[in-house]
Amino acid sequence: MSLHLYNTLSRQQEPFVPLVAHCPTMYVCGPTVYNYVHIGNARGPVVFGVLAALLRRRFGGLRYARNITDVDDKINTAAKTLGTPISTITDKYAAAYREDMAALGVSGEFAPDIEPEATKHIDAIIAMIERLIEGGHAYAAEGHVLFSVASFDGYGKLSRRDTEEMLAGARIEVAPYKRDAGDFVLWKPSTDDLPGWDSPWSYGRPGWHIECSAMAEAHLGRTIDIHAGGVDLQFPHHENEVAQSECAHGGAPFARFWLHNGMLNFDGAKMAKSVGNIQRVHDLVQQHPPEALRYALLSAHYRQPLEWSDGLIEQSVRTLDRLYGTLRDLADTNASAHIPAGVEAALDDDLNTPQALAEVARIAAEARKAVSTEDKVRRKSELLGAGQILGLLQQDPQAWFARGASNEDDARIQALVDERASAKKNRDFARSDAIRDQLASEGILLEDTPQGVRWKRS
Repeated sequence: MSLHLYNTLSRQQEPFVPLVAHCPTMYVCGPTVYNYVHIGNARGPVVFGVLAALLRRRFGGLRYARNITDVDDKINTAAKTLGTPISTITDKYAAAYREDMAALGVSGEFAPDIEPEATKHIDAIIAMIERLIEGGHAYAAEGHVLFSVASFDGYGKLSRRDTEEMLAGARIEVAPYKRDAGDFVLWKPSTDDLPGWDSPWSYGRPGWHIECSAMAEAHLGRTIDIHAGGVDLQFPHHENEVAQSECAHGGAPFARFWLHNGMLNFDGAKMAKSVGNIQRVHDLVQQHPPEALRYALLSAHYRQPLEWSDGLIEQSVRTLDRLYGTLRDLADTNASAHIPAGVEAALDDDLNTPQALAEVARIAAEARKAVSTEDKVRRKSELLGAGQILGLLQQDPQAWFARGASNEDDARIQALVDERASAKKNRDFARSDAIRDQLASEGILLEDTPQGVRWKRS
């Protein structure tokens, strides 16, 4: 089966063939860096990172950009509160974002090639705005520049809403300098206490939507293969990107495929800073094995909502315990990674990661039943290969079970496990039970296997 992706623009699943055979292009909306991101913000980078790896594997190359929004009213507010330049805020949280994504396995083949920052593309933004004005699609008013929604007949084709519905569902500033209520800002003036750049219209700064259009054009060209992001960005952000990009490009399509990931819910409500129910990645990676967080993010189909909970994380840890336990039992079997057809087929079906993970579980179950050396090698190869394309199971099993503890502590625990086994053999059950209780109090779980007693941290 060839790669098929659900295209929000057409509302159907379509076979994916890139414009340039050996180098598809993809743009994913990245963070606004004024604070640590929450786990919902990580779903897109994790899932679309799996897609990036697939595209590189399938087509032999990829041009993948994920932007950084480093000028924004929220950033300005944070900088004014602390009395610092915006770069102090944005540099700190952009670095934290990269570290947090790397902890979740968004690195190497899963990471973007380019991470454009809005403040480094001001000239490109101004140039695009000038083209829109020249084409009659934008107008200057009182130091602002606004896009004229009425000038683009295709407005609404991505979100499939009519103009009245879009106006009713959006937070729209009805300013006296607007020709129509739905016209959105491309450039706005800055006061002396706000960041700004010289432009033909005012000392000011760009609107949010135009930033992504200009950065996508600068690094990926006029028409890109895939544009992805959260479903909450579909309107107005992505709708506005379509309008301004196609008008600036003489009607050329902006993105051929639009992919949108569903939201994370927490206690039945959408996870969002405005709601106050967020769980920050920066904290979660300190509290839980990061690989378990990645597994949890892949456990539901990317287009569906995902109910986030401590129970989901715990379940993901237990599942990885079983998978790493299987690899530990196969430690003496030499095998190299081989991508199983069933896992690849699941990803070809619109990134069906739940089906891919079900295939991983099936392979592990077969591995645990394997008797012949040939069968063991085959199953271990498939486990390693499946994990490789999903960003899972790449640790040494002992490192997974150690949960970051020191080698000295591992050696101490193993010595106690060995002492307990010797005590049981000598029928010294009092000592055996005492060691078991001591280990249990430290969160060490013992498991009897055909290969002997195994231990892991709870």
